[in-house]
Amino acid sequence: MALARSALLALATTLLALAGCTSIPTVDRQAIASEAIPLSEATTLGRIANAYRPAPDQSGFRLMPLGKFSLDTRVQLAKRAEVSLDVQYYHFENDETGRWLLRALRDAADRGVRVRLLIDDFYTAGADELFLAFAAHKNVEVRIFNPFFNARGTSQTTRFLVSGDWRRVNHRMHNKLYIADGAMAVIGGRNVANEYFLRASSDNFIDVDAFAVGWVLPPLQGLFDRYWNADAVYPIRSVMHTTLDSEQLRASFERWTGPETTPPPGPLPATDILGYGPIAEDLEDGRLGLIWAEAYVFADHPDKPFDGEAGGELQDTSVTFNVFEAIRKAENDLVISSPYLVPGPSGMALIKELRQRNVHVVAMTNSLGSTDEPVVHVGYTRYREPMLELGVELYEVSGTRVKKNRRLNLFGASLGRLHAKLAVIDKKTIFVGSMNLDPRSATINTELGAVIHSPELAREMIRIIDVDRLRSAYKLRLNKDGTSCEWISVDDDDEEIVLTDEPDSTAWLRIKTFLLRPFVPESLL
Repeated sequence: MALARSALLALATTLLALAGCTSIPTVDRQAIASEAIPLSEATTLGRIANAYRPAPDQSGFRLMPLGKFSLDTRVQLAKRAEVSLDVQYYHFENDETGRWLLRALRDAADRGVRVRLLIDDFYTAGADELFLAFAAHKNVEVRIFNPFFNARGTSQTTRFLVSGDWRRVNHRMHNKLYIADGAMAVIGGRNVANEYFLRASSDNFIDVDAFAVGWVLPPLQGLFDRYWNADAVYPIRSVMHTTLDSEQLRASFERWTGPETTPPPGPLPATDILGYGPIAEDLEDGRLGLIWAEAYVFADHPDKPFDGEAGGELQDTSVTFNVFEAIRKAENDLVISSPYLVPGPSGMALIKELRQRNVHVVAMTNSLGSTDEPVVHVGYTRYREPMLELGVELYEVSGTRVKKNRRLNLFGASLGRLHAKLAVIDKKTIFVGSMNLDPRSATINTELGAVIHSPELAREMIRIIDVDRLRSAYKLRLNKDGTSCEWISVDDDDEEIVLTDEPDSTAWLRIKTFLLRPFVPESLL
């Protein structure tokens, strides 16, 4: 025991010493500032985007529930871009998917396209040289949001411990945005990694993106620029370092992203659940199959978290505020999907307000067995029974039930985790974006999203959600005494099955989350 205490003391001393070495470089913000290049009909994508626009204030959308199509859309836009690609992600993994997309972006840069890549630093551990190699190419610029300046070659956990500035490094950029030639964009919940595009060997994510053109593109470009030029963002070479020169880096990039280490994705199916084919077919025909609607987009200030205000702006400019205001207008029904559902006092007050007006509320989230964040699930369980008491129709996605969902071209037999952040209001308005319904999205991480007024898109989104809600999830209810939850599913003969323990989870996982419950600070979830 004395030896263990000595080891812990030595570790703590070392970490504190490393933390004290934190040095944030000085950057001439004015010198490195740049702006998005507006849409021009001189480009192919620009001509296609504007060709069938019904009115100047209209935006065209296509929902993309199938990960294979969503990845291919990003690659097809990179192949066809002629002027610019602006790319912003929370998680850009050094795996087959990440390297495949980086190579497509590099190929565009080789054609003279200006590529700006902005990534959060949380998931970059071990990938410094890959991103430096990408940045070594002409017409490519990479910037890092809220970087860790110490212990670059270590794990995420170690970098946190030695950062010396917990409040700063706990603030992450959760936005997902991809813009080609100022004409076409992809927004939604997907990061760039195998598990978001059905390429992981075991667990993949259920998610939804939206392809967009039209009125929302200039605001999206403005939101990207706001982050690109923010004080929290640093050029990659001020954060990451290597002993390789530029020529060696480019040679390494060619090797790392070549066919031997980065195989291409598999073939695409003919259509997705909504009946759409690959976007390349539309782009080749020069005519996009879209649903046109009024919409608006928004993103948190880069200087979030809010403490009354951020960056001189009031908290009511936040993504959470915009989404809550859209939900508050519900008159009949609300359907929400959120992988992490921790409504907190403000969220519960909103749900109570809706239920008092007899708004039917349906919510879907992960079960303990399917979540990738069991600690966040602890926070959710504090609100599960109170939501049921208010009359919320509550569902939890089941990993085992997803695998039994055999409808073609959906999410693959291995998938078991919900990641889609969606809302449908009165069957006529939808939200799609990066925001989870939890305290971290509300007050710590930055987010991006869109509210779209379209009964047609609302019907499509309900169809997407119902694939999981009705076929791949448990419906929850209170037991007869009202003291605990029951999970309801059906067997192959449509007979009701009632479970009284957290489904698809081990006894140890249930015990661990129960023991953690008193110690999990909700504000950090």
